[in-house]
Order: sequence, then structure tokens, then C-alpha cells
Amino acid sequence: MKFKYLIIAFSILIVLFLLTTALLPMFVPGSVYAENLRNVASPLLFFISAILICLGIYFLINYRLFLLLEREDWPALAYYLEQKIFVKNKFNSRYVKLLASSYMVISDYQSVIKLENNAFLAKRSVVEKNVLIFGAARVISGDYKGAVTFFKIHLEKSKLRKQDVEWVHWFYGFSCLLESAFDKAEKEFMFMAVSSKDAIIAGISAYFLANNLAGKSLRRLDCLAAAETGRNRVVKALKKIKRWKKEVKKTETEIHVAIIRKYVNEAGKWIFPENSSNQDSSNQDSSNQASSNQVLEKT
Repeated sequence: MKFKYLIIAFSILIVLFLLTTALLPMFVPGSVYAENLRNVASPLLFFISAILICLGIYFLINYRLFLLLEREDWPALAYYLEQKIFVKNKFNSRYVKLLASSYMVISDYQSVIKLENNAFLAKRSVVEKNVLIFGAARVISGDYKGAVTFFKIHLEKSKLRKQDVEWVHWFYGFSCLLESAFDKAEKEFMFMAVSSKDAIIAGISAYFLANNLAGKSLRRLDCLAAAETGRNRVVKALKKIKRWKKEVKKTETEIHVAIIRKYVNEAGKWIFPENSSNQDSSNQDSSNQASSNQVLEKT
């Protein structure tokens, strides 16, 4: 739905509530009863009307922002947010996240790092709330060494949001894998596969252990055992690939998940193979392994 239609709908609701409050006594028989009803209903209607008015004002104030989001005009949105953040010095988390996401969409990774540096100096907590976006920019730009350092520093020194901690650990392991620090990646993925409370994190950790790290590990059997444990945990929790896809869909608006979507999809096929025969399953695992290795080499 277009944002202008939302504003019109809110305006209509405001008018209806106000009219209801004013005209209620005319439709209720008995003046005393009507007056009592009005006294009870009026505060509630006034409160709801106040909320709707505030929402209407909020939409009007942010109309240009919503319009650019609706059009998906990322360069124009980036310019608009730059004026808000750098000119008006409004380093709030929402603006910073939107600007970083806009830069990511147009592949301007250097501007993401510049934004991070400025945000860190202005308000460190804003960077801590958006660690995944800033770290993901390093990964997708090919700065794997920088990504490893970035995630490690924030794991050790930052006050991360509870919902971000496991993902930051996963991306630290992923960055280590891309940087060929296989022992560190193995350690992170083994821990995530057997202990993560997030099915997606557990699943893709198990997938990388089985299809990428086991062949490079000095503890191959331990890797495979952790991978199988992670796989079984996901199967037990979600039962079917449809539920896996449903969990993935919940994260589709998150930039850090979007950049690894190909791996998430491959992990889903590996965890829930379409064919039940051992031979078909083995062939599919081999195909997934070759595909994953090829993608990693290109990343």
C-alpha cells in the first residue's frame, strides 16, 4: 500500500473517532445514560484520536523518506539521509541503518566504512547496534582480513544487542573461513552448530562444517560429528524444508542475511534433501560441496 494512502486512511479514522465522540449522545436514548456513556467513552476515544494524530504527523514529517523507500530510489535516499546525518548531525540508529543499507544496495562499500567511522566518533552505540551491516560491507567488498578484525573487536569490546550476538559470532567464523583461517572458522561453526538457538545459524554452520571445513580439518571426524548434530537439531526443530523457508523469509529484509542467501538456500537443501535414498542424498551433498567451494573461491 502506498504511504499516501496510509496517511489518508489515518486522517479518515481521526475524523470518524472525533465525530463519534461528539455525536454519541444523539444516538443513545435517555439523557442520563447517554451522558454516562459519553463520560466513559470520551477519554478512550480521545486517547485513540491522539495516537492517530501523532501517527499522521509522523507520516507527514517523514513523507519524503517513505516516498523514496517506496520508489526504491537508493541514490536519492542515500542523498536524503546524508543531509539528515552529516549536515543536521542526526546520528540515530534508524537513519544510520537505512543509509548503510542504501550504500550496500548500490555497492558503495567505502561510503559504508566512512559512515561507520563518523558514527563511531559521534555516537558509538549506533555502530554497536549496526555491527552486522558494517561488518557485512567488509565481507561483500572482499576485505576479509578487515572483517575478521572488525567482528573480533566488537565481540570482545562492544555491548552487542542480544539478538545480534550469535550472528556476529557466525560472521566472525565466516570471515575467518574466507580469510583461510580454517581452525578459527571451525571453532566458531562447531560451537554454533551444536548450541545455537537460531535454526538458520545452526543449519548453515553445520553445512559449512560438512561441506567446506571437514576436508581441511585435522579433526575431520569431530567436524562431521558436529555437522551431523547441527543438522539433526534443525530437522528435529523444523521437521520440513517448508518451515526452514518460513524461518528464512522472516529474515529477508536483513542485509546481513541477504548477502549469504545462496548459502542459506544450499544449506536448506542439504539439511532437507528432496530424495530419500542414500545414493541420491550422497550425490546431492557432493554437488552442494562443489558448488559451495566454487562460490567461496569467487567471493
